[in-house]
Amino acid sequence: MEHSFVCFFLLLISVFTLADSGSIGVNYGRIANNLPSASKVMDLLKSQGLNRVKVYDTDPAVLHALSGSGIKVTVDLPNEQLFAAAKSTSFANSWVQRNVAAYYPHTEIEAIAVGNEVFVDPHNTTKFIVPAMKNIHQALVKFNLHSEIKVSSPIALSALQNSYPSSAGSFRPELVEPVFKPMLNFLRQTGSFLMVNAYPFFAYESNTDVISLDYALFRENPGVVDPANGLRYFSLFDAQIDAVFAAMSALKYDDIKLVVTETGWPSKGDENENGASIQNAAAYNGNLVRRILTGGGTPLRPKADLTVYLFALFNENNKFGPTSERNYGLFYPNEEKVYDIPFTVEGLKNYRDNPSPVAGNQHRAAAPVNGGGSVSKSTTGNTWCVANGEVGKEKLQAALDYACGEGGADCHPIQRGSTCYDPNTIEAHASFAFNSYYQKLGRRMGTCYFGGAAYVVTQPPKYGKCEFPTGY
Repeated sequence: MEHSFVCFFLLLISVFTLADSGSIGVNYGRIANNLPSASKVMDLLKSQGLNRVKVYDTDPAVLHALSGSGIKVTVDLPNEQLFAAAKSTSFANSWVQRNVAAYYPHTEIEAIAVGNEVFVDPHNTTKFIVPAMKNIHQALVKFNLHSEIKVSSPIALSALQNSYPSSAGSFRPELVEPVFKPMLNFLRQTGSFLMVNAYPFFAYESNTDVISLDYALFRENPGVVDPANGLRYFSLFDAQIDAVFAAMSALKYDDIKLVVTETGWPSKGDENENGASIQNAAAYNGNLVRRILTGGGTPLRPKADLTVYLFALFNENNKFGPTSERNYGLFYPNEEKVYDIPFTVEGLKNYRDNPSPVAGNQHRAAAPVNGGGSVSKSTTGNTWCVANGEVGKEKLQAALDYACGEGGADCHPIQRGSTCYDPNTIEAHASFAFNSYYQKLGRRMGTCYFGGAAYVVTQPPKYGKCEFPTGY
């Protein structure tokens, strides 16, 4: 990696992360018979700089091990207890007293997930979800913990009726009145957030003929344009999350925040599980960490810095289903990494995605599952780097200052009176500077990123009469 690029990345860390970045947590599942003790797991989390964890129960050994660790935890009330929590306030009170109040504040419980993906639960617990959430919240009120601990419930993307284009995202009609409207109203009243489990892997696995691997793994790609609002998407993850934001907006709940409670990519799968590999899992999770920690929201919500929980901490050998189910872990049970990715801003300084030469799918357009958003092909093989206006003027200006300064971009043509001064906009000037930097560094992967402020295009950019070079 060249010195100038290293300097640039360090600048991004200071400019784009300290003020407004998201956070990374991890899901600690325990459906296995070979995992380390809870105390060893806490040491592992701390050694990796992970300060948020989500668990699927309220196991006393885990909650005791978390005590005094400084790690924030989201606990879960299992689906099989939804009926009792919905029907009995005394059960909800007892559950909170036993599993939350008994540990707080030494164990920093910050949220309670009431159920998990209830809409796909075969035991038909959907009608109990909102009453259970309300009773658990009232129990928190009783113990004066409602200001510190939020209540929500993770939904799967299968709760959406439409997800493409992202701007047309909507919830399944049969769930809107009985579930989503009262749930979102509850989240608004209590200052909580919607929990969402999102897995681009599932969409890619089933649609490798239309979704490019680069689009699924946060790598450079031409992007997909939402035909309804013109926003351009460079990752399937962002497109999925914005579909949920749009679904909430359609119900007039565009003020509700969102936390991604599960996302991940398997390092191993069955023969028919396309894309399941160590290389792809490392790329997805590593690039996702970079995407979240370098700040910035989604195209539809550019200021919505996200908290994201990676799935999962360990490979879990007792899980049922296809091979992939037992291979989502970031670590083996012996605490060795399955692949080496960072989890912190500091670790990102030396991180670089290394695409496998046989990863494949480079010929496919970064297209959505159900069509639309076509991507034009370059007729010359050239690519250019342009600014992403959605990140806002402040971030564009910071990146422009670097490109024209330490970055060594040729910015003379955008000075007053020069050929590319007009149009005199921050986006046009930044696009020229970013492209100059990108071309000077040989269009290397990672040189058209600028903390999410830039992206690669395959057609010559058009800003007035300015011509963008393709080499220096």
